[in-house]
Amino acid sequence: MVERDQARPLAPATDRWSSDNDEAALHIQKLRRKRCVKWCGCVAALLLIQAVVILILIFTVFRVKDPVIKMNGITVTKLELINGTIPKPGTNMSLTADISVKNPNVASFKYKNTTTALFYHGKVVGEARGPPGQAKPRRTSRMNITVDIITDQLLSNPNLAADVKSELLSMSSYSRIPGRVKMMGIIKKHVVVKMNCTLTVNITSQAIQSQKCKRKVSL
Repeated sequence: MVERDQARPLAPATDRWSSDNDEAALHIQKLRRKRCVKWCGCVAALLLIQAVVILILIFTVFRVKDPVIKMNGITVTKLELINGTIPKPGTNMSLTADISVKNPNVASFKYKNTTTALFYHGKVVGEARGPPGQAKPRRTSRMNITVDIITDQLLSNPNLAADVKSELLSMSSYSRIPGRVKMMGIIKKHVVVKMNCTLTVNITSQAIQSQKCKRKVSL
């Protein structure tokens, strides 16, 4: 029996070589998996960081802010009077409004045609339209809008006699500026900037005695 055991042949060399190859292949496969896991982890981390940065920018730097409209002043550019107090019938009275649009965003605010209406004791006595324009990023755009008023509409108003006696015309104005802010070609916000003003015109000096304005932004 001993001689037979000693005479038993050893395992072929090809079997050992195949076993070594299998172990090497498994080792290489494990390394590849580790590298793939690490690579996927790095890519996921980078994407997460980019998403966080983009969100922070959207809610801070790239957050769309409402434009601000302001009435800087109003001047009487044309007013013909009778005896220095009463507007002459059949002639026009003109007011020029100096309006500015402040854009606090890092993108341009493009606005369409602007409209301004003038009221005298609740009745429209004049209306004007301004051209479209653009307020550059973090800049203020200014425009002059001239409103022509038909004095016949003023003369037919029953409140005119008392205003002429006090030499003050109490009026109100309404301005509307529709526009759009576009961020990075993706984020868009359509806004309409509105402003209501009450003003008092001195008939003698043909200047604005006082004015108060309220602004509102709607989407």
